[in-house]
Amino acid sequence: MSRDNEADVTDVDGDETVAADVEHTSGEADDTTAEETLVSSHAVANDGPSGTRGLLRGLLVPLLLGALLLVSAGATTWIYFAQYRSDQAVGDVVKARVMQSASDGTVSLLSYSPETLDKDFANAKTHLTGDFLNYYTQFTAEIVTPAAKQKAVKTSAAVVRSAMGQLQRTSAEVLLFINQTTTSKENPDGSFTASSVKVGLTKVGNDWLISSFDPV
Repeated sequence: MSRDNEADVTDVDGDETVAADVEHTSGEADDTTAEETLVSSHAVANDGPSGTRGLLRGLLVPLLLGALLLVSAGATTWIYFAQYRSDQAVGDVVKARVMQSASDGTVSLLSYSPETLDKDFANAKTHLTGDFLNYYTQFTAEIVTPAAKQKAVKTSAAVVRSAMGQLQRTSAEVLLFINQTTTSKENPDGSFTASSVKVGLTKVGNDWLISSFDPV
């Protein structure tokens, strides 16, 4: 074979070799690309749930916090209305009863007529308790009754203002402002007196009774 033919054969073989190398390289590239695609797909597949979990976590945490805040607000509201408002209502009712008892008892205590002394004093005693009841019983019997009958003393009292001093479970103090009118044989036109008194009350059973009576 001539040198030129050898060269041709070489060229042909070389081209075939190059072509084979190119195909091989191309195959490797395709395999690499496929592997990278699989790896990327696997990574995405793995990242998908994690990313979803992160997204859900990001959404759920604020939602849960919001729900907890709502529950907390609801509980606070319930406590306020069910307990505080209830206690406040009970406190207002008790306060009104105490002040009414102080007012009614004071009016009975300071109002009497010579024609109805026994009835008036008996009624007043139903508003009193303790040592003050004993003192009032003795005082009206020994001092007020003889003077009222002898001088025809008649008194009428009215509470014009009142204020709660203190209120405990079984005791209370109320400040009362009183107008009192008194007539007698000696002064048929009557006299007017304005005064204030601190009334102490004690709870006896379901009633609030006057246990002290001190001018202020």
